[in-house]
Amino acid sequence: MHTEICERLGIEFPIFAFTHCRDVVAAVTNAGGLGVLGAVGFSPEQLAVELDWIDEHTDGRPYGVDIVIPGKYEGMGEDDAAKLEADLEAMIPEETRAFARRLYEEHGVPDLPDDVAPPSLLGWTLATAMPQVELAMEHENVRLIANALGTPPSEVIEDIHGHGRLVAALCGSAHQARRHVDAGVDVVIAQGTEGGGHTGEVGSLVLWPEVIAEVSPTPVLAAGGIGTGRQMAAALALGAQGVWTGSLWLTVEEADIPPAQMQAYLDASSRDTVRSRSYTGKPCRMLRNEWTDAWEREDTPDPLGMPLQFMVTGEMVARHARYAEAAQPVGFNPVGQIVGQMTKVRRTRDVIYDLVEECIETTDRVHSLLHDDAAAPA
Repeated sequence: MHTEICERLGIEFPIFAFTHCRDVVAAVTNAGGLGVLGAVGFSPEQLAVELDWIDEHTDGRPYGVDIVIPGKYEGMGEDDAAKLEADLEAMIPEETRAFARRLYEEHGVPDLPDDVAPPSLLGWTLATAMPQVELAMEHENVRLIANALGTPPSEVIEDIHGHGRLVAALCGSAHQARRHVDAGVDVVIAQGTEGGGHTGEVGSLVLWPEVIAEVSPTPVLAAGGIGTGRQMAAALALGAQGVWTGSLWLTVEEADIPPAQMQAYLDASSRDTVRSRSYTGKPCRMLRNEWTDAWEREDTPDPLGMPLQFMVTGEMVARHARYAEAAQPVGFNPVGQIVGQMTKVRRTRDVIYDLVEECIETTDRVHSLLHDDAAAPA
């Protein structure tokens, strides 16, 4: 269970947990894995509060931060965040904004209070993500920065390496993995299409060995649909040095998830997800609902590119978080196909230990089969 990546990061188990909830980050890290905080929804000021809290609740243990700098996005090259946001705002068709708001109005979802500003461009570009990286580097226990979309820009990789930290990046193909490694990425995360959030089109059992063969000896973390120790054992058997998990942490006790949204996850089957560009502009796996269906119709606007689409839908995400019960039929519920096995609420520590125990049991069973075959008479 103790792979090379565990030694490099100083963790007990090769279990990486992506989450937007600081309580889950701390719980995973304290249980021996590596909690990774998704930073895209936070301003630098908000992120500082989150990281300070994690530091206070993890007793010096390492953790990570996940950023989102797409390989391609509208407004690339602009390094003035305020100007970039103004330029992008001017590119958004009013009919797209009106359509998104109408879907929420039709379902009776209240507007945000006047004193609550909706998120807009937070973290979706180099200009807005770089302050997050610089802030994370001020926290010595942040040992890993992961980029969720595309190869991180060279200046980001250089800055992180200059602080003695590791850089990871997600990929959905061997070609993307090679591009990551050639750019200096230390850890490749191979995410199959079964995963939640932004995913490619290739299934995990096909993708993982392709990526591992392409970039070896660079360590690869397996991602996409992992929710059991049996799946973890399969990933390690294929050559991965650990597993990158996300959906699994949406239904733990520590998750800061509205009850209505939590229940939607608990009730869903593995057939209830869809890859849709309707919230972020990039293909993202989420629970299928009236929102995702509406954006697929021929008589409705097409989703915009990233980050324009989220500049439209960020308000809806905030309204869903505040009024989850009313907004559930049109809410943003990112999750992978493993959701069909997420049928009860558990403590994070118990999830970690169950993964480890089942992984060991599975590996022992395979070893016993090999032993039995070797001992069988000719």
